[in-house]
Amino acid sequence: MPYTATRSIDDTVVAITGASAGIGAATARTLVDAGARVVLGARRTDRLTALVEELGEQNAVAVPGDVRDPEYNDALVAAAVDRWGRLDTVIANAGIGAYGGILDLDDTLLREMVETNYLATVWTVRSAVRRFRAQGDGGDIVIVSSVAGFRGGADEAVYAGTKFAQVGLGGSLDRELRAEGIRVTLICPAGTSTEFAIGAGREEGSPELDAYLRPGDVAHAARVVLEQSRSVRTTVWQLWSAQQQS
Repeated sequence: MPYTATRSIDDTVVAITGASAGIGAATARTLVDAGARVVLGARRTDRLTALVEELGEQNAVAVPGDVRDPEYNDALVAAAVDRWGRLDTVIANAGIGAYGGILDLDDTLLREMVETNYLATVWTVRSAVRRFRAQGDGGDIVIVSSVAGFRGGADEAVYAGTKFAQVGLGGSLDRELRAEGIRVTLICPAGTSTEFAIGAGREEGSPELDAYLRPGDVAHAARVVLEQSRSVRTTVWQLWSAQQQS
């Protein structure tokens, strides 16, 4: 039986961080296919520009910048309001990772990982919640975390710590915001074949990537969550490839 949505997201407005590649770009494509309009956030202006050209300027707008800056997240929300008059969903997807023992990675990289994966998620959520409350009709917060947020692994202690923090944030926000009609969902994929950690523990073209999830698998999960009836909320969705060892 084909998948059938229980709620249309046609003409809804979705802001996506980390949208220049991988899961973020795949999610933008999937949601535009479902009729949504997207605000694309990331640091790589050239990638965002190309994605807007692909999706069409009537469907997408790019806001280049650094998600670690709280003011940037406000600008991302403002772009949605300026262009389409509202914001319905924010997808906090920006993230970086690197593999190595606790003494193997330099201080600068570790700080960037914590700030990008956790603090930036907080700033993105805060900007969106302010807008949702101003609109007064609820909204959706989707945090793209990881199965590493439930079970740490060797050589990924700091990365896993940031994902545990996202899981704690999402669970607490669900309890805080659901009475206002703001749904909070954690989408937690296992290994996904993207640019993630390439050159920092993963190698491009590595055979192990063939057994991983594809970005579109995670994007589909985001679409399903948003197309659920407003009477339903999904708090945690873990995804594993059928081929990857858990």
